[in-house]
Amino acid sequence: MKWKAFRAAFPHTLPIFAGFWFLGLAYGIYMHVAGFSFVYPMLMSLLIFGGSLEFVAVEMLLSPFAPVQVFIMTLLIQARHLFYGISMLDKYKGMGWKKGYLIFGMCDETFSINYTAEIPDGVDKGWFFFFVTLLNHFYWFSGATIGGLVGSLLKFDTTGISFVMTAMFVVIFLEQWLKGKHHAASWIGLLASVVCLVCFGADSFLIPTMAAILLTLLLCRRKLERTEKKS
Repeated sequence: MKWKAFRAAFPHTLPIFAGFWFLGLAYGIYMHVAGFSFVYPMLMSLLIFGGSLEFVAVEMLLSPFAPVQVFIMTLLIQARHLFYGISMLDKYKGMGWKKGYLIFGMCDETFSINYTAEIPDGVDKGWFFFFVTLLNHFYWFSGATIGGLVGSLLKFDTTGISFVMTAMFVVIFLEQWLKGKHHAASWIGLLASVVCLVCFGADSFLIPTMAAILLTLLLCRRKLERTEKKS
C-alpha cells in the first residue's frame, strides 16, 4: 500500500524537484557566502521548510537581535499558510499521526498538488499526501544541504549571489501576472510597496508593506472574489 502510494505521488513531484533543487542549491551557496556553515542551511531547510522565509532569515541572522520584528516578519511572510490550512481541513481529516507532518510540511507546491491531484483508485490518500509532502521536503533539504557543502569549493566570484532572492520573487510575481486575467492583487502589492518605500525608507518599509497588503486584501476580498467568478 505504501509503495503504491509512493509510485503514484512521485511523478507529481518531479517538476517540484527541478525548481526546489535549483533554489535549494542557490540558498545553500548564499548561506555560505554570508559566512554560515553548511549546518545552518541543512537544519533550517529541515526544521523551517519555508523557502522565502529562509532566504529572508539570512538577513535576520546578520542583523541586530530584534525578536519582535522577526516574529512579525515571519508571521506576515507565512500568513498565506493559514488559508492553505483552512482549505485542507477536510482532506487531512482522519489522517492519524500523519496529520502533524502534513501540517508542518505544507508549502505552496505541496498544497497545489495535494489539493488538486486526482488520486488513482486503490491508492490510500493519506499515504499519497504524506509522500508528496515528504518528497518535496527532501528535495529542498537535500538541495540546500548540498549547496552549503559545495559553496566552500566554489572558486569563482560569488559577489551578487544574494540577488537570487530578489530574482526568485520577481519570477513568482511575473508568473502570477501572466496566469491571472485580473491583476488587482498585483497592483495592490506594487502600490503598497512604493508608498511604504517612500514613507518609511529602504531599511524599514518591508513590514509596513506586508501589513498594508494583507489588510487591503482582507478588506477587498469579497470584491476580488466576485471579479474572479465573473471571469
